[in-house]
Amino acid sequence: MKPVFTHCALHVRDLEKSVAFYREFCGLKIVEEHGKGPNDHAVWMTEDGREGQYVFVLLLGGLGHQQPDANLSHFGFAVGTKSEVDEVADRGQVAGILAWTPEEFPFPVGYRCALRDPDGYIVEFSYGQPLGPGVET
Repeated sequence: MKPVFTHCALHVRDLEKSVAFYREFCGLKIVEEHGKGPNDHAVWMTEDGREGQYVFVLLLGGLGHQQPDANLSHFGFAVGTKSEVDEVADRGQVAGILAWTPEEFPFPVGYRCALRDPDGYIVEFSYGQPLGPGVET
């Protein structure tokens, strides 16, 4: 048997706020929603064209996430240009959720910034990593 990574699930305090964040900043869309209450209400989100491959699951009932600045745990999204990283950082700064200012790092990290989602999870936006848009195959 060869396992295949299909989803990541997070408990969140407010589904509406979390869905709005992942729509606005990450370009995800809802592909499934079910349940009614805490630990049962779930929203499945993904990117266009990846509906049958991978979903990001948001589960109602979280307590929030307290992540110290030195903890580099995060979810990563690739964008197509450095200017898109800067644009995300600018929007995050205005919204008061910028966690990491844009900075260039040696390969394979590339140019990146990060935002905090409504529950405090770190979400990275990068350009120049060997994954995502612009990768030469």
